[in-house]
Amino acid sequence: MSVNLESLPLMENEYKLTPEQIDSYQKDGHIFLRNVMSQDEVDQYGPIISDLVMQKNYHDKPISERDTYGKAFIQVGNLWKMSEQVARYVLAKRFANIAADLMGVDGVRIYHDQALFKEPGGGHTPWHQDQIYWPLEGNKTITMWMPLVPVPEEVGTMTFASGSYHKGFISKVEISDESHRTLGEYIQGKNIPQVNYGAMAAGDATFHAGWTLHSAPGNPTDLARKVMTIIYYADGTRVAEPDSNARRNDLAGWLPGCKGGDVAVSPLNPLVYKR
Repeated sequence: MSVNLESLPLMENEYKLTPEQIDSYQKDGHIFLRNVMSQDEVDQYGPIISDLVMQKNYHDKPISERDTYGKAFIQVGNLWKMSEQVARYVLAKRFANIAADLMGVDGVRIYHDQALFKEPGGGHTPWHQDQIYWPLEGNKTITMWMPLVPVPEEVGTMTFASGSYHKGFISKVEISDESHRTLGEYIQGKNIPQVNYGAMAAGDATFHAGWTLHSAPGNPTDLARKVMTIIYYADGTRVAEPDSNARRNDLAGWLPGCKGGDVAVSPLNPLVYKR
């Protein structure tokens, strides 16, 4: 989709958070924010992102023939490197400012973006922790999860295990049927409260910490659940020694040229907000 870059909104203005919202995030490891983008902004960026995702969709099998992970969504990362128009969305100061405020840090870098489109009939997203994949030290990591279309309650937004990120690393099991079973049992056994925010409008967003346990149901409707995510980490974060194939792959793909102990900076990780 060809759109003049200069006609797209910059989204540099601040989204004001209250002290109560910041406290809530830092306690629970997740938060729901309304109208992070206006409907006009969604109308301009949504079709551009959707068109690019469908161009880059790598699935060549029907949903019924895929594994659990493949059934969960069409997944495309680093769209910002593929399109100047999408880069204007991903690198938006407004989103990065929210991420910095919630984490209580002075600056944030992009780890990567990721489109997660759950197709009609798409399967559930098993319980998992994002940061088992990320070779990043500490807990100052956060993901913005933003639907580009309305997400009715029956389609399913994410469910979060409140406060679970304070535990840090819980299990090395990658996202799978096994992670859904074992982490689900962990949540039940520890009586960890689960929160689902219900229906979301296009342009609403949730933010969750990298260690926050979360899952999402399948999509029983005839409409795709189109979601764009952006992962941020605090400026100055160091690279963790990769202790799994997943982290070794992420290190090579998302932090090229970096090694364990380095400050996490590469051409793929621009500083998108600094106080």
